[in-house]
Amino acid sequence: MDATVDGRVPPDDPARTATSAPPNCPHRPQEQHHPQPHQQQWNLTTDNAHASLPGAIQRKSRSNDRSKERAEPGLEPADHYGDDGGGPRGRDSSEKLVVHLIIGFRDICVFTLVLPLGTLFVCFVSAYVFQPEEIHETHCRVYNIIPSISAITGVSPQRYLWRVSIALHIGPRFIIAFVYRNWYRAMVAGLNDPARVTKACRMINIVYWLNLVEISALCGVTYISNKENYPLHEKVFIIFMTTSLSYMLATLKLLKILQPDGPQTPNEESSLRYKQAFFALSIASTVGLILFFLKHRFLCQDLAFSWFALCEYIVASANMGFHCTTMLDFPTEHFLIAKNAKQYKKQQTSLGWKVD
Repeated sequence: MDATVDGRVPPDDPARTATSAPPNCPHRPQEQHHPQPHQQQWNLTTDNAHASLPGAIQRKSRSNDRSKERAEPGLEPADHYGDDGGGPRGRDSSEKLVVHLIIGFRDICVFTLVLPLGTLFVCFVSAYVFQPEEIHETHCRVYNIIPSISAITGVSPQRYLWRVSIALHIGPRFIIAFVYRNWYRAMVAGLNDPARVTKACRMINIVYWLNLVEISALCGVTYISNKENYPLHEKVFIIFMTTSLSYMLATLKLLKILQPDGPQTPNEESSLRYKQAFFALSIASTVGLILFFLKHRFLCQDLAFSWFALCEYIVASANMGFHCTTMLDFPTEHFLIAKNAKQYKKQQTSLGWKVD
């Protein structure tokens, strides 16, 4: 390399500079005579003696190449996101995911349990203290100490409190029914036996519609009081009891089909165990409920209606407990209301009413 009198290296010749780049360099260095206004330039004016070194040329070339890539449209790194976390900065703001509301699914399940259970307790205490004669009245006019659920929720003003409670309670129940159907369908994808898949799909539809009929019957029992229309109230109550027990049994049968090897997680194991316990308790209480109702209705025995009412409270509690095993089935899921979430929507998550 030639040097001048003062020891400094003369300015690089463009031809020599081009040939001084390492053979393995993927890009040729850019000439500095016509720099692009958007390119990032390294400060090489401090010591002109280093400008002709291969290392300096290679570093400058890489910098220019990176700047060139950044300047080209559509090559923005995918990990650059906006301040709101909604997506890449280059993406249109109208396509970003905007979350308006997110609620833990476990919290929804707790709400569906606490609301009717707490309201039932308030109705029982207030009616027992302030309206004992009305709630203990029966057609046999025998001695009675425990009023039925229909009695304490059929007097005023308790009936209005109970109806408001059920109205707020029904909405989440329908949502839970939809979620369970989609959850069961996702579990079917893990089955390999075609016969088992067909059977599971059939049971999913049965469980789904039994759940909807049960919720609808609960509305009917609530808004058709025994004091306003006893024959219709009695028939709707029978429908509620029948569909409730059938739903529990069908759910246990479906889980046995979907989990041929048994539960795979501790939550699934606990959920199945509680479901079985609440179903057994419901069956035993229903047998006692029917027995004591017949004794009261046809024999008019003392305290028969009280035993009937006690069995009714146990049935209602077991029913609530069975449905609240949802907290174990969906411990970490969330209910989400968001904008521009269409790309996350799948066909199996639709809320259609079509029977497959």
